[in-house]
Amino acid sequence: MDRTSHAAPWLWFTGVFFIVLGLVLAVGGGWLVSLGGSWYYLLAGLALAFDGYLLICRRATALWLYALILFGTTIWSVAEVRFDGWQLVPRLAVWVILAMWLLLPWIRRRLPPAVGTWRQPGAGMLGAAIGAALIVGAIGYFTDYRTLAGSVPEASMLAVGDDGSGVPSADWPAYGRSSLGDRYAPATQITPVNVAGLKVAWTFHTGDFKGPGDPVEIANEVTPIKANGKLYLCTPHNIVIALDPDTGKELWRFDPKINRDAKTYQHMICRGVAYYDSGSYPSASTPAASPTAGAAPSAPDRPVMAPHGAVAAESIHFDSCPRRIFAPTADATIVAINADNGQLCTGFGNNGVIALYQGMAMTERGVLNPTSPPLATRHVLIVSASVADNDSTYEPSGVIRGYDIDTGRLLWNWDSADPDRTEPLPEGEYYKHNSPNSWSVSSADEKLGLVYIPMGNQTPDMWGGNRYPEGEKFNSAIVALDIATGRLRWSFQTVHHDLWDMDIGGQPSLVDLDTPSGKTPALIASTKRGDIYVLDRRDGKPIVPAPEQPVPQGAAEGDYSAPTQPFSALSFKPERPLRESDMWGTTPYDQLICRIKFRQLRYDGIFTPPSEQGSLIYPGNYGIFDWGGVAVDPVRQVLVGNPDYVAYVSRLYRREKVEAKRAAGSEQSLQPMTGTPFAVALNPLLSPLGIPCQAPPWGYIAAVDLQTMRKVWMHRNGTVVDKSPLPIPLPLGVPGLGGAMVTGGGLVFMSATTDNYLRAYDLRTGTKLWEARLPAGGQAVPMSYVSDKSGRQYVVLMAGGHGSLGTKMGDTLMAYALPQSRAPASAASAP
Repeated sequence: MDRTSHAAPWLWFTGVFFIVLGLVLAVGGGWLVSLGGSWYYLLAGLALAFDGYLLICRRATALWLYALILFGTTIWSVAEVRFDGWQLVPRLAVWVILAMWLLLPWIRRRLPPAVGTWRQPGAGMLGAAIGAALIVGAIGYFTDYRTLAGSVPEASMLAVGDDGSGVPSADWPAYGRSSLGDRYAPATQITPVNVAGLKVAWTFHTGDFKGPGDPVEIANEVTPIKANGKLYLCTPHNIVIALDPDTGKELWRFDPKINRDAKTYQHMICRGVAYYDSGSYPSASTPAASPTAGAAPSAPDRPVMAPHGAVAAESIHFDSCPRRIFAPTADATIVAINADNGQLCTGFGNNGVIALYQGMAMTERGVLNPTSPPLATRHVLIVSASVADNDSTYEPSGVIRGYDIDTGRLLWNWDSADPDRTEPLPEGEYYKHNSPNSWSVSSADEKLGLVYIPMGNQTPDMWGGNRYPEGEKFNSAIVALDIATGRLRWSFQTVHHDLWDMDIGGQPSLVDLDTPSGKTPALIASTKRGDIYVLDRRDGKPIVPAPEQPVPQGAAEGDYSAPTQPFSALSFKPERPLRESDMWGTTPYDQLICRIKFRQLRYDGIFTPPSEQGSLIYPGNYGIFDWGGVAVDPVRQVLVGNPDYVAYVSRLYRREKVEAKRAAGSEQSLQPMTGTPFAVALNPLLSPLGIPCQAPPWGYIAAVDLQTMRKVWMHRNGTVVDKSPLPIPLPLGVPGLGGAMVTGGGLVFMSATTDNYLRAYDLRTGTKLWEARLPAGGQAVPMSYVSDKSGRQYVVLMAGGHGSLGTKMGDTLMAYALPQSRAPASAASAP
């Protein structure tokens, strides 16, 4: 009996398998060609199917033909993507595996004549093709076109000086550490030399988990603050907790008991709380209103306006609540809590509460939601809130309001659709519904008397044919208001007539830049589109040029596109538009589907308007930089950020063709945009396997030298270990939500990524020096402080996960420190 006869079924099976694979590839390839795409898949599919036929017929030429297919594929791959290793994987890996299968004895020897291994007709040629593909793959493995290797100048790393915040160096009393929003901790105890020794010092569990019916967009994005000898944080359901900074022991807890009917909420997020100490400021109880600027009267007998027009207590006993936590709630209030004991400050507002629906014509629960902390300045508490995105043209106003920080009395309101009227509205009048809002964190320069507000858009985001003319110039802008009066001082718009949800998510960072002529007070605004705007914060004029450039036209019916947009010279926007060859996958087949999707969409580069065809939006509204913003080392003059690159699809549907209802708890899928001619579907451009269609890296960590305004290093960041069917930590560079923190010790700490790690990097080079596995997703900005008791430096991060990003949910606050025996004695300088 012929020993190879048993191999005949394998040969037949292989032939049939090749025919099926080839025909599927050819059909998809033909579709791609019809869309104007690459001919490779059609030709390769036909050749593969014919090779299967030759195998069934036991023709030795099958090996020769497959060798030609593999040689041709290798040449085509290099022509498309050069030696980009991760781009080569879907182009070569499957075909190399199939080639090796053909050389197995029970396949190869069944093809005549069945003699020695390399004397088999075609076997040698096929082996050479395999070798060529492997050599190309090996070159790709050691080739990195994406990493920017460099280092911060040594002179900058050795710089010393004050950070200019006026905050005690051991504390972190505000979301961005101070009202400057730089996310810089001056502590120097933890350094690149000893960071590898960081250990968990303590953990704390909030006990606040996602409940039945909670929205998809529930997330633990909080950055705790440290002040008053305590650590303060809030949970997604707005529970405020005070902890002992040395042990993590709970000291008190305040639950505002929000209405948790999540059907009405698009988000369930609390990014942080604000702290105010009346003893930090002289004459703190006297509002700093300008008598000529239209501010509300400051006479002590003016009644405090409570929610819905009621009159609150007129006699304010501030001494009973000298240190306060101001916390936002999802049902649109700001609560004032005694920072010492967790009790309501009943002399503030209406028994400790400000109701943000006051003055709103639209009062449906959940559509007005302050997800970020208010800004506490010397005399004024400045409050803004998010509104429901893409739901309708009748949403609450995006008004920004300033309240007396002692009493809670409304001092002024700035409505971007009525920008010149800042005095509090008379009883019975309403703010302009749907005016542009600010959902992120503001910054302030109290020496200049200015608050800097990162503005969102007038909703809906993707169609703007009926927006307020008065508010249009404030969409996606940095707005500087007078702290005392709310009057507009200047504004700078980063996107004109924004149709892409490219609003400013990150808190502006204020830094005094070193220039040849001395210090220049600057504002740095990171944006979703990837441009970083560097402005003189005194007048809003660009320090880094941002010239206007033409952009694609052709908006949807009833709308228009701005002819130009400002492009900053300091930018992390993609170096070029996406191409079909940038589409990726784990195999040629999902890559082919991504290529077809790409060709089906309208795409004219950045700022392609939304369309009924479906427009590719890249950068997507997920943002290159989002609410995590950037971190700035004001002493070394270095900026650090985590740019992400994920393409989105924006597709408009005529209202008469679809029935769209509010998508509770999500900003993706079909959104109604009631009041416009269209509904819109917003989704990331994903392969059938749920991975981004464009090739990795999708996420980086990067640094900019602010003295030269040049990138100094940029490295892919994160692995797919928690997003892959197999827990393999492939270092592709993954997306993230959150941001970085820099320290006086020359380190950068960041989590944010879709793998559950907190990492430390050398500020000088960006080299990863340490990482710690987290119990859940770390979609938050870390912070650091020094113990008032022991002098020990801590690094703290909330590991609670993010519903929309799909990371593991949890409730753990993690604190890390060096073992006490290894910690240097002094960790912080004097205030």
